[in-house]
Amino acid sequence: MRQPSPEVLAPPSKERLRLWLRLLKTSRSIETVLRENLREEFATTLPRFDVMAALSRFEDGLKMSQLSGVLRVSNGNVTGIVDRLAEDGFLVRVPVPGDRRASVVRLTQRGVEEFERQASAHEAWIDSMLEGFAAEEAADIGARLEQLEAKLHSGGNA
Repeated sequence: MRQPSPEVLAPPSKERLRLWLRLLKTSRSIETVLRENLREEFATTLPRFDVMAALSRFEDGLKMSQLSGVLRVSNGNVTGIVDRLAEDGFLVRVPVPGDRRASVVRLTQRGVEEFERQASAHEAWIDSMLEGFAAEEAADIGARLEQLEAKLHSGGNA
């Protein structure tokens, strides 16, 4: 990657603001491509993919509130998606013993297989979009972003 010479850099606060704007713009562009690819190749949406991805990490399933927490969205946002995925046979709701109002949501075998197909394509799309980064560069940037996220979650955001 080409880096500007130090004498043409703006003050640190301006360069950091530009970095944030570039990250946001790039993230939105990648998300747009992913949404389109999921729609075209699998007739699905990114939120449906995200729900299946979250459930794929929890073989025993998750309560709706847990699923919302993993996805960082409200229960209301997830309910409709879960309903449609259940109608399509990709997941099931299992009642929680002793709690009539609660159920655990988990992928069916069909859902696992479908998610594996989608996840494989998703990985290939991301790999193609980010192919300009060597593995070491991707790992370094990832580590730096992880440090930033940890700082923000520990209250070091201002």
